[in-house]
Amino acid sequence: MPYRTPRRWTVAAALAGTLAFSAPGAVAAPPGIDDAGAAAGTAVAVPPERVLEHLEVFQAVAHANGGNRASGTPGYRGSADYVLGRLRAAGYAPRVQEFTFPFFQEVVPATVAVSGPGGVPRTLTAEEAAVMVYSGSGTVTAPVQAVDTTGAREASTSGCETEDFAGFTAGNIALLQRGTCTFAVKAANAQAAGASAVLIFNTGLPGEEGVVAGTLGEPGATTLPVVGLSHAVGTALLGGGEVTVTAQTVSENRRTVNVLAETRTGDPGNTVMVGAHLDSVLEGAGINDNGSGSAGILAVAEALADTETANRVRFAWWGAEEFGLRGSQHYVADLKARDPGALEDVALYLNFDMIGSPNYGRFVYDGDHSAFPPVQGPEGPVTAPAGSAAIEAAFHEHFGSVGLASGETEFSGRSDYGPFIAEGIPSGGLFTGAEGIKTAEQAALFGGRAGVAYDFCYHGACDDLANVDLQGLREMTDAAAAVVLRFAASTQDLDDAQEAGQPGSTELPLGPATVDQGDGPRSAAAEPAAR
Repeated sequence: MPYRTPRRWTVAAALAGTLAFSAPGAVAAPPGIDDAGAAAGTAVAVPPERVLEHLEVFQAVAHANGGNRASGTPGYRGSADYVLGRLRAAGYAPRVQEFTFPFFQEVVPATVAVSGPGGVPRTLTAEEAAVMVYSGSGTVTAPVQAVDTTGAREASTSGCETEDFAGFTAGNIALLQRGTCTFAVKAANAQAAGASAVLIFNTGLPGEEGVVAGTLGEPGATTLPVVGLSHAVGTALLGGGEVTVTAQTVSENRRTVNVLAETRTGDPGNTVMVGAHLDSVLEGAGINDNGSGSAGILAVAEALADTETANRVRFAWWGAEEFGLRGSQHYVADLKARDPGALEDVALYLNFDMIGSPNYGRFVYDGDHSAFPPVQGPEGPVTAPAGSAAIEAAFHEHFGSVGLASGETEFSGRSDYGPFIAEGIPSGGLFTGAEGIKTAEQAALFGGRAGVAYDFCYHGACDDLANVDLQGLREMTDAAAAVVLRFAASTQDLDDAQEAGQPGSTELPLGPATVDQGDGPRSAAAEPAAR
C-alpha cells in the first residue's frame, strides 16, 4: 500500500449506545436504526483466532511459492484459491474477475560500474543508481555518450526529440537528463538511435538531486537496460568513459484476478462495498501488507454470512494493488463501461489496507479533511466525496464506544479507494501505519515505541507472521465489523451527509497510482508518498 503519514489523533469520548460490544469479538448493531431494516440478529462474532488462521495460511502459501504472494505469481493464485474456498464454505457464491496488468520484476539488483579513483571500477550505490520499472535486460560495457545536455540544473529536453541523437554513435550508452518528456519517450528515442543502454540522471533542481527512481509506464517501451542516476553521478559522466550496465528483469503483461462475494440479502440498489488488496510485493509474504486486511475482511464476511442485512454487502479482494491499484481500477472502470447503473448502486466503499502493523496506530481515513488538507493531484485537489465524513465519524464513534484512542490519516486516494472516490463514491477505512515514524504523543495514546516506524518491515522480506501485532489486528478487525454492520443496516447518516453536499466530491483520473514516469503528458494518477 502507499504510505500515508498520520499526524493527527483524537481520544474519542465513550459514546453511550454506539456499537457496544456484546462479547469479545462480537459487534452489535447500533440502536436507533430502524429495526425493520436491521439484521435479524443483533451481533456478528469475529473470532480473533479465525483471523490468525487466515494469516497462517497466507504465510504457508508464500513459503511454498518463492516467499511471496504477488499478483501474477503462484503465491497469489494460492491466496485467491484459499479465499474462494473459505467463501464457498461459508455459503457465498464468489466469483473471480480476470484482468491483465503490467508485471515487472527485478530478478537480481541492477548494477552500474564506472571508473573510480585511479581508474579502478566502482559500482554505484542504491543512492546513486536504480533500475527503472519496465526496463529491459542485458549486460553492456560501452562508452557513455551524453545527449543534448550540459548537466545544468534544469528540466532538460535531453532525448525528447529524435534530432537530439544526431551524431550519436550506435552501440554507445546514452546519457540523458530528466525533464520535459516521459522516461519512456527518452528511452525509445535512444533505442531507435542505436543505444545499447540508457542512463537518465536527475535535474539537479531542489528536491531532484537524488537518484531517479522512475518507471517507463508499461512493458515494451524498450528492450534496453534503463537506469536512473543521481544528478551528481550523471554530471560526473558527461566527459565520457566506459561504463558497464547490468540488468536482469521480467517485464511483461500477466493475468490475475479480483475475488468478489456478496451477501444473499439486502438491497442491491444500496450496496456497501468492503475491500482489501490480496497481493503482496515481490520482496516478501506481505502478511501485514496486506494479509492483515484480507484476513480481517474474510473473517468479517464469514461472520456475516448468515446475517440478514437491509443493504447488500459486497466484499472484494483486489489483485495487483502493488502494481498501481490495478484490480480496483479495473473493477470500477469495467462497471462504468458495462453496467453504470451497478456502479451507481454502490453506496459507499470501505478500505482495509494494513491493519496489523507491529508498532500500530489506530488511524481512520480523514474523510472530512479536518486533519489534512486535500492532496494536490494532477487534475486538482483530491477531496473526499460527500458522505466520507460520516464514514470517518462511524469509525471514531466505534473506537470511542470501547474506550480506545483513534487518529486520522491522509485521505489521498492512494489505496484501493482511489478509483471509487474518482466516481464520487463516499469512502473510508482503517490503516495502522507503514514506514512513517510514531511520535511520542502517539505512543502515549496507542502504545508501542516512539521514534520507530509503524511497520519496520514494510515492503520487506521480514513482513511475515512475526510482523503483525495481534492485539492491534483484533481491535481493527472489530472496528471493521462494527462499521460494516452499521452501514449494512442503514446508510441514513451517509445519505444525510451527501444531501448536505459536504465536504464535496472529486474527479480523479483512473491511471496507475504508483509511478514516476518523468515529465510531460502521462496517464498516471498522482504519485504516492511511497510504495
